[in-house]
Formats: sequence, structure tokens, C-alpha cells
Amino acid sequence: MTPDTPEWVRKRVVIVGQVQGVFFRDSCRHQAEIRGVRGWVRNRSDGTVEAAFEGNSGAVAALVGWCRTGPERAVVERVDVFEEELGGEVTFRIR
Repeated sequence: MTPDTPEWVRKRVVIVGQVQGVFFRDSCRHQAEIRGVRGWVRNRSDGTVEAAFEGNSGAVAALVGWCRTGPERAVVERVDVFEEELGGEVTFRIR
């Protein structure tokens, strides 16, 4: 599947809770690579983690679902999800 297929989507998520200092970004990158999802993840100054996921709708949905739990040491309180226009991501990176 390629970005010009109807099944290709982009979601931006903001993960709220104890999500910094628990390997959330690196674990997210690993989960994205397993699923073939492109985009990025970063810590925000307010203590949340933000990410953009681009790829097959099923793979993106699975990654958003993973964010609701995160890595073992994370305590996720809430995940806000926003639909976005495709951004042409080619890899997944930690910002």
C-alpha cells in the first residue's frame, strides 16, 4: 500500500499521564517500525508526549491503540486523537 491509496491515513495523538522518562518515545518508534507506520514522536514541555502516525489505516489504528497503554512503566491517563492531512512522512523518527 502507498500514500495514494484510500486506506492511508494520518493521525496526531497527544498522550497524557506519566509518559515521560518511561521509554515511551523509543517504544513508540519500535512499535511504529513493526507496523510499517511513518511519522514522529516527541516529548512536550507540558509533560505529555505527542506523535504523528501515517500509514495504513489498520496499522495506524493499532498504534493509536498501543498508545492507550504504552510501555510497561507508563501510566496513560488519556489519549487525544486528531485526524490530519497526509504529510508525506518517509520514516519514523524521535524528535
